[in-house]
Amino acid sequence: MEGASVKTTPEGKEDSISRGRRMLPEAITLGELLIDFVSIEKDVSLTDLPDFTGAAGGAPANVAVGLARLGVSAGFIGKIGKDPFGEFLRRVLDGEGVDIELLRVSEGARTTLAFVATRSDGRKDICFYRNPGADTLLTAEEVNATYLKSARLFHFGSVSLSRSPAREATIHAAAVARGAGLLVSYDPNWRPTLWPDEREGKGRIWEAMALADVVHCAAEEWEFITGTHDLEGGARKILEAGPRLVVVTLGERGCYYDDGETRGEVAGFAVDVIDPLGAGDAFVAAMLSQLMYAPKDRRMAGEQLREVMTYANAAGALTCTRRGVMPALPTGAQLEEFLGSRGG
Repeated sequence: MEGASVKTTPEGKEDSISRGRRMLPEAITLGELLIDFVSIEKDVSLTDLPDFTGAAGGAPANVAVGLARLGVSAGFIGKIGKDPFGEFLRRVLDGEGVDIELLRVSEGARTTLAFVATRSDGRKDICFYRNPGADTLLTAEEVNATYLKSARLFHFGSVSLSRSPAREATIHAAAVARGAGLLVSYDPNWRPTLWPDEREGKGRIWEAMALADVVHCAAEEWEFITGTHDLEGGARKILEAGPRLVVVTLGERGCYYDDGETRGEVAGFAVDVIDPLGAGDAFVAAMLSQLMYAPKDRRMAGEQLREVMTYANAAGALTCTRRGVMPALPTGAQLEEFLGSRGG
């Protein structure tokens, strides 16, 4: 797809801080890393106790792997338990080429688990096992500011805001990244079972908005987060809080984008859907792989933004054609081949 990528080959790595021969990552994500037990059959409730298949998960971790698959040097900050699930997750990220120097291990808490019942419409029912989960115990002191400041991009979500001390660690990291001039991306996922009540959840989610440059929301969470069905009206509310770009994924319809001056919908790609879980994370990774190399002090032209969104839509669509999240995340070559086959 000619012109779809703002930058296809990362530059400036010679300016990165290095530790020995290893270069610090250009993109860093922070948050939950857990085991997803996903129902094999769609449209079956968790109360029916369906059969499950286990896989590595957690939205920020998925985004880190998605970025690595697209050729971006990526790192992940989070916490796992000292248990077989934690060891499995550590090996998965390491095997994907994600830097795990700041992947911490809790001696006392177990790795978080999530049971997910998928639905044909892309929505999902999730039950988390966290009492507490190791991911909630990441502290601000365990976030290395030098590590963060060496990057171009920092991405986080709202799940890590639901409990202390991970809440404070997340806000601290985002503030450091913002102050250092990184592109800061935020994905306010709404997982009601993780919060004491809706009022606190919405309040915490909105407190973090001012730290972000780019905000991504899924359509099913839009009304709760913004208080309206209207895409333009909700986007205006978020932009007024400080971000510069709002993107809403609309499932098979594609996505909506709004930077306060240009806005619109970009059509998605029709594919044979096997598993929609993780399509949003694939979209975010592909979008950020393009935005992170654009100058922060210049607004993208509308056509350029549309090309970025088309690229991201393709990543989301491709992910739906395979089961699992991390195993389904596409490489850059796969995306280019897909887009080429669609006339992009």
